Amino acid sequence: MSPPDAPADAVPAPLPDFGSGTRPDPGVDGTAGGAGRSTDHEDTLDLRLPDELIALFDAGPSSAAAAAAAAAAAGPVPASGTDAVAGHGHGQRAPGDRAGLPASGTSAGDDLLDGVAEWGPITTPAGPFQLVPVRVERDLPLICRWMNDPAVAAFWELAGPQNVTEDHLRSQLGGDRRSVPCLGVLEGVPMSYWEIYRADLDPLARHYPARPHDTGIHLLLGAVSDRGRGLGSALLRAVADLVLDKRPACARVIAEPDLRNIPSVTAFLSAGFRFSAEMDLPAKRAALVIRDRSLRDLM
Repeated sequence: MSPPDAPADAVPAPLPDFGSGTRPDPGVDGTAGGAGRSTDHEDTLDLRLPDELIALFDAGPSSAAAAAAAAAAAGPVPASGTDAVAGHGHGQRAPGDRAGLPASGTSAGDDLLDGVAEWGPITTPAGPFQLVPVRVERDLPLICRWMNDPAVAAFWELAGPQNVTEDHLRSQLGGDRRSVPCLGVLEGVPMSYWEIYRADLDPLARHYPARPHDTGIHLLLGAVSDRGRGLGSALLRAVADLVLDKRPACARVIAEPDLRNIPSVTAFLSAGFRFSAEMDLPAKRAALVIRDRSLRDLM
């Protein structure tokens, strides 16, 4: 999205967990557009159940009941919209981490997203970037400040006292690990909030032709100085490619920005996502955008 924003000094001094460093203005830029409804035959409905869900039912009635209860507890898709400045998110990550980060001995196969905490840094046009799983005690004040930016609040709808943002974060941190909330750290500075989630195991899957291991992205950029100059597109492209590199079973990275959020839709298209369709979600009309593994070198 585009917004006004949190003050340019919204990002505090680098936190000990992230190291230190400052970021020069990378001058990244990029614009694009897209409209209309795709007739792409590749987006046909795939009726195969995800392997994780099949395994739960094979394990017996109690496990199947637990799976059903978890799906019911997830509730409807939230009203906020994905985007390069302010996005949306939901899901859960299992507890048991140390100092907010999974123990170094955690296997990537132990969760539904192949160990996001172990993915490590990536190179982007703006500098070294890393997704660092959220620790509420450390990160809540910063994320809450971003959520109270009017431009962000218009799509995330998490403005208010800290407990509003805290409830949103803990709903993910205490669950089944199908969503991982992260800070985006660019050259040692926390500057964005991300949610990497299993779209095929999310309530969103009721609203589009999901395929096994579809992975979704939600993003918000914290400072106004980071918005409107292509930084969101650069990071979205890098993170989408990171997902495809680290999740070999995932053939598509998806997002569903609010159609009203033109800057967000544009950022995704500039990042190599293609417009697939419009979707009517419980609280918004969204654009389904997809970055395909098979097309990543062409877009």
